[in-house]
Amino acid sequence: MADLLERWRAAARGAGAKPGAGWTRAGERLLERWQEPHRQYHTVAHLTAVLDVVDTHAELADRPDLVRLAAWWHDAVYDPRATGDANEQDSAALAESVLSGLGVPVPTAAEVRRLVLLTAGHVVDPDDRDGALLCDADLAVLAAPPAAYDRYATAIRREYAHVPEPAFRAGRAAVLGGLLALPALFRLPPLAARWEEPARGNVRRELATLTAAVAPTGAG
Repeated sequence: MADLLERWRAAARGAGAKPGAGWTRAGERLLERWQEPHRQYHTVAHLTAVLDVVDTHAELADRPDLVRLAAWWHDAVYDPRATGDANEQDSAALAESVLSGLGVPVPTAAEVRRLVLLTAGHVVDPDDRDGALLCDADLAVLAAPPAAYDRYATAIRREYAHVPEPAFRAGRAAVLGGLLALPALFRLPPLAARWEEPARGNVRRELATLTAAVAPTGAG
């Protein structure tokens, strides 16, 4: 966790803050959130994966350190029982409140809030390079090799263990259908060229398993 905390402090410095003890504690509290026991996919591993994509492709963003801060906050609040975009709304509000309290300039904190909100629907304006990098990083798992994608889908199901199977299938199918309805899953050309086709293949494959009709039983 020490490495992650240093990445947190580096992003804060890059965003114009002067990190001190308050910044370190804020990072520790964020990590506590990412380690909540009900999380199965939205964990420190997901946070790290998103940050790794942002770091690898930082040159594609206008203000990569703000994208990094948004990555830290984008699932800071994660309650599988929440409805709609409540988690993203609460995460964004928490980000703006905490960052402002730590001395981040008001426009910077507001921009981090805006970026976090984009992860609710992953709809990004064509000229929004920062939003594109954050959303592409958040959805990178969709382009994982099939076995890794299946582990991701299984982890999502565990997070929603409280939901009966028929309701989960319907809800998850709606989410996947919404993703497939996007003009593109990935916006930044270097990432889209590598990830769009395998991601759509994975999503279609999962969707097919969710919507498959149950075969009838009994003698014909």
